[in-house]
Parts: sequence; structure tokens; C-alpha cells
Amino acid sequence: MKKFLAIALCACLLVTGLVACGEKEADYKLGMGVEVSMGSSDTGNAQVDATVATVVTDKDGKIVACRIDVAQNKMNVTDGAVDTAATFKTKMELGDDYGMAPVGIDNDGNGVTKEWYEQAHAIEEYAVGKTAADITNMPTQDANGHTISADQKLLDAGCSMQVTDFVKAIAAACNDEQGMTFKSKGKFTLGVAANTSAGDSTPATAEGDGLAAMYTDFAAAVVEDGKIVAAINDSIQPKITINTAGEIVDTAFTATKRNLKGDYGMAPVGIDNDGNGVTKEWFEQSEAFSKFVVGKTADEVSGLPTQEAGGHTISADQGLLDAGCSIQVTSLQATTAKAANNAR
Repeated sequence: MKKFLAIALCACLLVTGLVACGEKEADYKLGMGVEVSMGSSDTGNAQVDATVATVVTDKDGKIVACRIDVAQNKMNVTDGAVDTAATFKTKMELGDDYGMAPVGIDNDGNGVTKEWYEQAHAIEEYAVGKTAADITNMPTQDANGHTISADQKLLDAGCSMQVTDFVKAIAAACNDEQGMTFKSKGKFTLGVAANTSAGDSTPATAEGDGLAAMYTDFAAAVVEDGKIVAAINDSIQPKITINTAGEIVDTAFTATKRNLKGDYGMAPVGIDNDGNGVTKEWFEQSEAFSKFVVGKTADEVSGLPTQEAGGHTISADQGLLDAGCSIQVTSLQATTAKAANNAR
């Protein structure tokens, strides 16, 4: 009888141990990288291509989840006019409507032509288990004027599109020094989102050049049990100067707001919309918001209380204000909630 009880006790301890091991939390890091190009802009067309990647890496720096998208924003500026009410969709949001598959782009000549989002999903899966160095050192080849992967596994998955900016964005996300660390049992999903506005654009006139300003906000969110466990926000303000003939006079972009840090120059201006005497840089306020949404659902982020102050819609939550976040909060809410809803 004693022998039986001892065996039963050992069995219980073994099962308990297995359950405990299965429930053990591990350390992860969420990172984001953005690559911006305006090289496709030409007379009559102002264009910004912004490739965003977000990754979750483990303690060894290996990617356990990856999501990518491209905000390919275009504006007709033929006569120097601009459309401040223009709306934009990312390539992932366009889905089949992006129209890559019907064109039959098959750069590696294997007879497989897939849509952009399908090829992007293949890159996301390919990145899992790799480090930043592995991604950076991905073998590539030139095909039909494009730099495509030379890794047969990725080619067999149907991905034969240009990979240069994906490689840069994913590597940057892995090396993100402002990434958010979190603990998880590994049962999470990851989402990324981008929203673009052209509201700051100005037309070219006889008195001066105009500006095609297609500014994009980005967000990444890790979701577990329906709640955000980590988040990142960023934003870009690329500027394309145009004249009345629709010619591109100049293009200017330095870095994302988050990567500019103090060089963005918000703190010295002394923007203190809630009047509490705290003036922080944009990246600090963005980080405060990202930390604030941890533990919230997408709906709760969308429904955060706001107030009007200094001509801006800012948070009405005292905890967030005390953390120094008094910038316009609507775009942060929208992109973060969208990223959480996009999590897969």
C-alpha cells in the first residue's frame, strides 16, 4: 500500500511539475522598424513608400513573431494641387485589390505568382527563428531589376518580390533600443497598423511651392487573452515639395519621430497642453502612452476619455497626463487599437 501511495505521489508531482513548466513565463521584447523611400516620386506623382516591421524576440534575440506592411501613399500633383482629404490603405489592407498576382510578377521564374499579402506572409514566417544578423545576411540575387531572396525556401513559398526594405525594417525592429519588454507564457498574437493623413498638405501657387505631406502613424501591439501586453507607437513626417507644374522640387525625411528622440524638438518648444508644467519630447510621450495601454483591450483604448486643450484633443485620464503625455492622442488611440485588432 505504501509503495502504491509513493508511486501515486510521484505521479502527482510529475504532473504538477509538467503543468508548472508549461505555465512558466518567459521574457520577450517587442520592437519596430520603419524604412522610408520617396524615390518613386516623379512629375505629377508624389509618393511615399514606408515599410514597417514589428517583431517579438526571445531572450536569445531570435524572432518568435513577425508582422510587416507597407504604406504606399500616392498623391496626384499634376498642376500643383493637393488633396488634403485623401484617404489611404496599406498594401496589407488592400489585399487582393493591390493587384500583384494578376500582373503575373514571377521574378524567379518558378511559375508561381502570388499576391503581395501572400508573399508578405511568407516573409513573416521565414523570419521566425532567425536573428537580426540572420535576416541581414539573407542571400539575395538580382532578377528583372529587383533584389529578391536567393533562399530557396522563401522562393518556394512564392515570395519573389523585392526584399531590400523588408530586410532593413525587420533587422531594425530586432535591434530596436526603445523596444518594450514583457513577460508571457507564449500564447500571444502580434499586430501592426498604419494610418496616413494628408491634412497638412498645401497647394503650389504662383507665390510659392506647395507641400505633399502624407504623414503616417504606426503602432504595434502584442495581445494575450484579449488584452494588450506590449505596444509601440511611431510616426513619420516625410515632406515632398512641389511646384505649379507638378514637378518634385525637393524631398526631405530624416527619421521617425521616435528615432529622432530629442532632435524632433518638441520639448524645447514647451508644449504643455494640459498646463501641468511638464513638457516632454515626443518619443517620451509616445512611450508613456504605449505603457499606459498595457492591460487594456482594443475597445478600451479606442474609448479612452479625451478633452480639448490648446487646440488639440488630448487625454482626460489623469494618470496619463501625470506621465507627461499631453500630445494629440486620437491618432495614438486609433493606430494602437487597430494594431490590437490586427493581431494574429
